[in-house]
Amino acid sequence: MKQCPRCGQIYTEDNLNFCLNDGELLTYKQDSGAERPNERGFADDSPPTLVLDPSRVTNQSWQSAPPPVPWQNQSPSPQAPTFGHSLQNASRDQTLPTISLVLGILSCLTVCCAGGVLLGLPAAIVGYLGMKNADTDPNRYGGRGLAIAGMVIGIVTFLASVVLLLIGAID
Repeated sequence: MKQCPRCGQIYTEDNLNFCLNDGELLTYKQDSGAERPNERGFADDSPPTLVLDPSRVTNQSWQSAPPPVPWQNQSPSPQAPTFGHSLQNASRDQTLPTISLVLGILSCLTVCCAGGVLLGLPAAIVGYLGMKNADTDPNRYGGRGLAIAGMVIGIVTFLASVVLLLIGAID
């Protein structure tokens, strides 16, 4: 038989481990003479397991953080654009790198009909100029990665078109 140490309820089922009233861990009743078997089925002479008191509450003097202070500076900063002004100066010029990439992609599509010669070489040249602009004045010009991509695609398609034209001329 088992007994709840909190409410004193007695249970006769051995497979029940918790009190059905308050959820407390059941212990074997001492005066019944029943011995608690261990996992091997033998009686265990060890002292019963002690149930500790509930955990204590810490930080009793804890106070919540003060509310955040609302933003006081409501005047526009000198860098912020005002109404009517354009934001065009905020972005960097990427015209040449974009043209280079478009020419490189078009040269890839027309590599079989000598488009690599007609579009690949200009893509490489414009890509070089765009990369040079981005290197010399990075505050004004951007798109260095676009320029490199257009230049590489243009060179590859130019060389592939030249090879295809040479093969076609030999046959």
